[in-house]
Amino acid sequence: MRKRMRDTPNRDRPRERLAARGPQALTDTELITLLLGRGTAGRDVWQVAGDVERCLKRAERSPSYDDLLEIDGIGSAKACEIMACFELGRRYFGDDGVSGSRITRPEDVLPLVAEWRDKKQEYFVCITLSGAGEVIERRVVTIGILNQSLVHPREVFSEAITDRAASVILVHNHPSGTLDPSTQDLGITRQLVEAGSILGIRVLDHIIVTKNGYASLKELGHL
Repeated sequence: MRKRMRDTPNRDRPRERLAARGPQALTDTELITLLLGRGTAGRDVWQVAGDVERCLKRAERSPSYDDLLEIDGIGSAKACEIMACFELGRRYFGDDGVSGSRITRPEDVLPLVAEWRDKKQEYFVCITLSGAGEVIERRVVTIGILNQSLVHPREVFSEAITDRAASVILVHNHPSGTLDPSTQDLGITRQLVEAGSILGIRVLDHIIVTKNGYASLKELGHL
């Protein structure tokens, strides 16, 4: 069970974590606690935030005013603030089909790398993710035959650090059409997992794609 906010060490509180690492590093619940500010008599802010998060997950897009008011601890003012945040995000940032996409399984990655699946050269792509598992950005790290000198941790993680990413998913295509990971693929993956561990940025998966399919090294037991 999560500690009450007043019992949470300062360094682990959402406000301090956001100041130190940026909003991308926070979970949905932590972001909601920042909007709420505090809980109510008998209900810690973490409890109220958890109910709000469940409400957001049930909603197809932004939550309704009435749905938010049904949550114990949410009054008219807070319901309006939450809805205003959603509307500002919609107006200013919209949906580019990449940023904000939630990755929960390897198949979710495929639309993000569709343009590289049938290339005649190997493209190595790094997808950075927030603490909530949402896509921050996708970038081509290198083009050509993969080897450990080209796919260096410095090249992979420099932008991930700039993004304040919590994790990354690695993707590269096989022009040959085979989905079997090569010895080189496995070596690169091990090297990047170790580097990410030191930096505090998890490598969630390394996915090989072709025109007709994909292979997840995590599902294959290599991560």
